[in-house]
Amino acid sequence: QVQLVESGGGLVQAGGSLRLSCAASRTIFRFNIMGWYRQAPGKQRELVADISSGGSRTNYADSVKDRFTISRDNAKNTVYLQMNSLRPEDTAVYYCNANPVSGSWGQGTQVTVSS
Repeated sequence: QVQLVESGGGLVQAGGSLRLSCAASRTIFRFNIMGWYRQAPGKQRELVADISSGGSRTNYADSVKDRFTISRDNAKNTVYLQMNSLRPEDTAVYYCNANPVSGSWGQGTQVTVSS
C-alpha cells in the first residue's frame, strides 16, 4: 500500500526557514521522480519542486527558485524540502508524491508564514 507521511511544517515569520520531510513507502519512492506540491486556500494544488530518482536533477517552480531546495535519501525512502526566505504567499498545505502523481495523497503538513 502506498503511504506518504509529511512532517516539518509550522508557523514562521517572513524571511524564516523550515525543512519538510516526507517518508514514502518503497512502492512509490523507488525509481520514481518525487515532488513536493502545495495547496493554498482557494487555489489548486501545484508542483513546487521535483527530483529525479537518483537525485541528480531537480526542477523548481519560478516562485520558489533560489529559495527552496529539494533533496532525497534513497536509503531512507525520504524526500526533503528546505525552504528559506519564506514569504506569506508560501502559506499552504505541502504534500509530497511522485511526479506524475501516484495513488492517494498523504495528510500534508501546514506551512504558515506570517508577515
